[in-house]
Amino acid sequence: MSDKSNKIVLAYSGGLDTSIILKWLQETYKADIVAFIADVGQGEETEPAIEKAKKTGACAVYCEDLREEFVRDFVFPALRANAIYEGSYLLGTSVARPLIAKAQIEALRKENAYAVAHGATGKGNDQVRFELTCMALEPDVRIIAPWRDPKWDLTSRTKMIEYAEKHGIEIPVSRKKPYSNDRNLLHLSSEGGVLEDPWVEAPEDVYQLTVDPVKAPDEPTYVEIDFEQGTPVAVDGARLGPVALLEKLNEIAGANGVGRVDIVENRFVGMKSRGVYETPGGTVLYAAHRAVESITMDREVMLQRDELSPRIAQLIYNGFWYSPEMDAAMAYVDKSQENVTGTARVKLYKGNCMVVGRKAPKSLYDEKITTFEDDEGAYHQMDATGFIRLNALRLRVRNRAGLLDM
Repeated sequence: MSDKSNKIVLAYSGGLDTSIILKWLQETYKADIVAFIADVGQGEETEPAIEKAKKTGACAVYCEDLREEFVRDFVFPALRANAIYEGSYLLGTSVARPLIAKAQIEALRKENAYAVAHGATGKGNDQVRFELTCMALEPDVRIIAPWRDPKWDLTSRTKMIEYAEKHGIEIPVSRKKPYSNDRNLLHLSSEGGVLEDPWVEAPEDVYQLTVDPVKAPDEPTYVEIDFEQGTPVAVDGARLGPVALLEKLNEIAGANGVGRVDIVENRFVGMKSRGVYETPGGTVLYAAHRAVESITMDREVMLQRDELSPRIAQLIYNGFWYSPEMDAAMAYVDKSQENVTGTARVKLYKGNCMVVGRKAPKSLYDEKITTFEDDEGAYHQMDATGFIRLNALRLRVRNRAGLLDM
């Protein structure tokens, strides 16, 4: 790009950080600020964010509806990979960042801007996710990260709130309830405030997508999910697009208190962080997907995919969506999902998500072989004798060599 304009494209959400950063960038860099808003399912937050950006002084506002692309090209691939970070986190924030950064770079090109900016702090993961994506897609891009800027002196939530009050900027937090939230179609995350003490139970006012499991219905809810090659396509027999499907499951699961996770995770930068996540529909999808896999995937194929799953989760969490190792890993995942077509039936009850049924047109589950009744010669039990003896051979040799320490 040549003859760049005096514009900075800011990834803008209307939250505490970016609401203040928009004004701060104007004052500090004497630049025109383009507010880029990515609609990844935050819903009612979008329109107020557009108006706030204009009111705060943005020279232009982009609001891109990325919901379909988000679910289809990011959430569902992570689901097919069974990507779960540190055993609990379904990557709700992590998986959205590469898409937002990609769209932000597209806005940079349209505006012929000289830089992009974001509101991620120097302590978090998002700074890495945004910047790795930006540099992967636009190698020479200039990135402004106010939290790491020597001129930045708003070094606490308290100072930022004071700055907002001074400049008349409306912010979505208060001194009494200073949670930092990130919401999209997959989840809602909450951090900060009283949540910074990992011993303190999260107050009920933290939760927005799920009812208190104690107050959930006294009768269980059953839901059936159809998959085609590892991708969910229908709920209770009704085919739905990616957005409508996830919205439907969010509604059903949220009403049953399903999808709450309270964890302390290892951030990429090295520190531990406590987060409270709500992923109602995603929780159901992961359980249902695994259930269909259990009767359609070959054992060794599943084993290799499962070895890749934590690595893929780590790549997503750390911001390496657009990397050669991610491409290679996902190529295997896609191959592994070719026969993952079928239906899972899930029971939701007071915060619990339990698989109670699964079926598939090309199921590898053979009842004639598995049955405890007469298998009519489908399986010869005496074959197991040689199988066991061969597997025990190295153990026996080890013992005879005197290498067994008992």
